[in-house]
Amino acid sequence: MLYCPECETSFDIEDDEVDEGEVITCTECGSDFEVTTLNPVELKPVEEEYEEDDEEEETEDGDYS
Repeated sequence: MLYCPECETSFDIEDDEVDEGEVITCTECGSDFEVTTLNPVELKPVEEEYEEDDEEEETEDGDYS
């Protein structure tokens, strides 16, 4: 049985039902975890990737940066 490292809620999956690299989301706290190893199963928090805004933003004086 797998448990959420954040809130310790049990996942509805068994150790042998996951694959390395798979992302699991906790239904209780909403955190995402990546399966990093299978024997034993270890979960690593997935870091959110922020996309940079490629559009130019206008500054207060009307110039574009």
